[in-house]
Amino acid sequence: MQIRILVNDEAHELDIEPEVPLLWILRDELNLTGTKYGCGVSACGACTVHVAGKPTRSCTLPVAAAANKQITTIEGIGAGALTAVQEAWIEHQVPQCGYCQSGMIMAVSALLASNSTPSDEELSAAITNICRCGTYPRIRAAVRALAAGRGGSGR
Repeated sequence: MQIRILVNDEAHELDIEPEVPLLWILRDELNLTGTKYGCGVSACGACTVHVAGKPTRSCTLPVAAAANKQITTIEGIGAGALTAVQEAWIEHQVPQCGYCQSGMIMAVSALLASNSTPSDEELSAAITNICRCGTYPRIRAAVRALAAGRGGSGR
């Protein structure tokens, strides 16, 4: 079946089964490997992308559900220069192993786009991504700095 998807502002026509998870299309068909496979059941968040501006777990989303919607991956948000969230991640030394970080950055970017000053409770409710290295205190510090206008250089 022909399915049209829009990824990082680029249209792709794919002859693919409609129930194939979006994650596999991104990684295997489009070679966008920044989005990670973690659990396959939408629990960990390593596969988080934006679909029509909303953070979405791509490992269980059928590609047909994303047809003709704008999909943004980690490669798409920092294409020209690092975003403020990415810079805050570096400044606050958030990543350890880094595996979950692309999904975490996508989730936090979406949260801050809709709520620029989230409370700790709002952050906990919105960001359910799992970090096996336990960098949650650094993530909170980076988000607090961004909310206060101190995180990243603002590029």
